[in-house]
Amino acid sequence: MTADLLAPLDLAFWNIESAEHPMHLGALGIFSAHSPAAAGAHAADLLAARAAGVPGLRMRIRDVWQPLPSALRRPLAFGGAAREADPDFDPLNHVRLHAPTADFHTVAGRLMERPLERDRPPWEAHVLPGEDGVCFAVLFKFHHALADGLRALTLAAGVMDPMDMPAPRPRPAQAPRGLVPDVRDLPGLMRGALSDMSRALDIGASVARSSLDVRSTPALTCEPSGTRRTAGVVLDLDDVHRVRKTVGGTVNDVLIAVVAGALRRWLDERGDGSEGVAPRALIPVSKRRPRTAYPQGNRLSGYLMRLPVDDPDPLARLASVRDAMDRNKDAGPNRGAGAVALLADHVPAFAHRLGGPLVGQAARLWFDLLVTSVPLPSLGLKLGGHPLTAVFPFAPLAPGHSLAVAVSTYRGSVHYGLVADGEAVPDLDLFATAVSQEVATLIKACRS
Repeated sequence: MTADLLAPLDLAFWNIESAEHPMHLGALGIFSAHSPAAAGAHAADLLAARAAGVPGLRMRIRDVWQPLPSALRRPLAFGGAAREADPDFDPLNHVRLHAPTADFHTVAGRLMERPLERDRPPWEAHVLPGEDGVCFAVLFKFHHALADGLRALTLAAGVMDPMDMPAPRPRPAQAPRGLVPDVRDLPGLMRGALSDMSRALDIGASVARSSLDVRSTPALTCEPSGTRRTAGVVLDLDDVHRVRKTVGGTVNDVLIAVVAGALRRWLDERGDGSEGVAPRALIPVSKRRPRTAYPQGNRLSGYLMRLPVDDPDPLARLASVRDAMDRNKDAGPNRGAGAVALLADHVPAFAHRLGGPLVGQAARLWFDLLVTSVPLPSLGLKLGGHPLTAVFPFAPLAPGHSLAVAVSTYRGSVHYGLVADGEAVPDLDLFATAVSQEVATLIKACRS
């Protein structure tokens, strides 16, 4: 497998990372089993054996420094990074079997705070046998530079039991790139560079304008401690549809409104108060075509919206979310502070390398909370014949942020995966409870 230069946004994720803020995403899958210890050991063996046959899991990331003429042809090649097959790849370095535990999320939190090793393929699978005698869990970790949510799903599915899934479209063949561009291409290259600069300035101005009034919500920002807590919430998808059918909008609108209501409950119960609070949430939007694994890199933009936490009426909160999402969709993902991800496509690679840490630290200026949706297949997944019964997605926690929310729907249920700074949010379980209570409140409001 040949080297594949990182897409600009992947390169940004690779350079933003620090020891206190690792840039990996995760998923905690819960599997039913009659003998969790034996099933867990068997699952670890299967994962290691199957990982060797998944090409994407063999890919490591290395720095590349190429001559400037090549950079003119593809700017990110100068001071960039590339994926390439690791000749020393050993799946046993990536799959780990842990001791039985009574609390998957406590262990997952400790594992999520550990950065992935950058000198080998940046992913891990941790098998956690349960002490309850009925289930075991697997925590997958993928660096965001290796995979976004959809790509991570494809890689994880590759080590699950075989199932009928749409095959990815073949990657289009590309002509080899020489070190020196053809002189006939130079005018077009220069026009492209100027166009990129103009586009970057346009997006940057849009980001700046929409960020002028941003004020961080104290409870959602913190000095990073490097610690992590995770929690999960399972809701009935039928309940969400019941609310949607009553008030209109989309399932995603309801799920975001649930976060707003849960934040209100949580802030009030912990004594911070919700009056006047309207944190700015970044809602990532995938620009990848469905059922297409290529390009391998992240293809993301985002919407930015104020969560109506200070509104006491649950249906009014949902209406506000609906209106804000409709405005975002009408404007498209290329405008507003949510478009900051698009800047990566117009910034040379060496600028990512030099400016990555500064960009990471500035995340709290653009938004207060990440709320992201991770797609999952509707078909049931199995590992070693053991069915996957629940899966909680985990998003990376941006520097200066204390909480991130990821949501997936699977087999008739909605799964919220919560990641928090362990010291800033010691009461993450209280927020998880508030999520469940908010759904009940919305259902009751719809009936009245």
